[in-house]
Amino acid sequence: MIKTWFITGLFLFQLRPMHAQQIHVLSMGNPSSLRGLCAVNDRIVWVSGSEGTVGVSRDGGISWKWITILHYEKTDFRDVEAFSEQEAVIMGTTDPAVILKTRDGGDTWISVLKDTSRALFLDAMDFSGNKGILLGDPINNQVFLAQSDDYGDSWKVIESGDRPPSASGEAFFAASGSNIKWLGNDQYAFVSGGKQSALYMNHSGKYPLSLSQGKESTGANSIAINPGDTNQGFIAGGDFSKDSIIAGNAVLIRFHPFHQQIPARPPHGYRSCVEYLSNKKLVSCGTSGVDISEDGGMNWRLISKEGFHVCRKAKSGNRIFLAGSNGTIAWLGW
Repeated sequence: MIKTWFITGLFLFQLRPMHAQQIHVLSMGNPSSLRGLCAVNDRIVWVSGSEGTVGVSRDGGISWKWITILHYEKTDFRDVEAFSEQEAVIMGTTDPAVILKTRDGGDTWISVLKDTSRALFLDAMDFSGNKGILLGDPINNQVFLAQSDDYGDSWKVIESGDRPPSASGEAFFAASGSNIKWLGNDQYAFVSGGKQSALYMNHSGKYPLSLSQGKESTGANSIAINPGDTNQGFIAGGDFSKDSIIAGNAVLIRFHPFHQQIPARPPHGYRSCVEYLSNKKLVSCGTSGVDISEDGGMNWRLISKEGFHVCRKAKSGNRIFLAGSNGTIAWLGW
């Protein structure tokens, strides 16, 4: 294992400023493409990405402990869930698909789920307390799902008879670790893309989405749940091969009964991640920029043309972090 402390200056400059919101770069220049991001609070932040890279900060992103995990130097860790500065789980997508866990701040890791067949591609995971849900691409036209009841210490693959079938050419995007979410009361929802884009709910079925679809690069990438109303959410995506196209990139959702609404003014291009900051405030990001909404997702305003893969609000706190290519990590000042 390679362990280094990579301390970066806090660059308080704004990337193409518009209005009052500012994006402040914390770290950049690492060759890893970062798609996993989890902020335990305003100070403890974990990231993960390509080339077996994991990072943890204990001071809000000013300094970073960078880790390359032995035997996983080429693994793309596209999702991370952290419970403290010491405990976290990371998801490697494929060849082999794997979940690793640390209890000592990243010094050592153990494998808690591993696909020895090398046929599985993992996309995202989500936790609610000790309960975890894991999503993978379809195998034999059935969605792959697994659950944990012990903070990711162990995982149980959901039986094939309880996993939904998928359409031909339908898949899931490991774009930001955010296309599956718990809704509460053992209910979860996830979204698909590709030839068909749909919302799945484990207790109530599958619903087509009014998003761009029909190509391998189209469809839903991310789902966020309103913290004040778990019957309401927002779904973002589009076409990552044409990331400036606005049409078909977002819908507002009510789950029961199912209802979807296209925003009056959508985000400004393909968006790989969306996050609620409060009942009414949201942020979305993608390779073509960052948008915010202050009216529940009906109207979006572009605040930066700088690209990021993932955006997250601290689970306990108010700081908003973003991560993307070239090891770029930033925070959004409101």
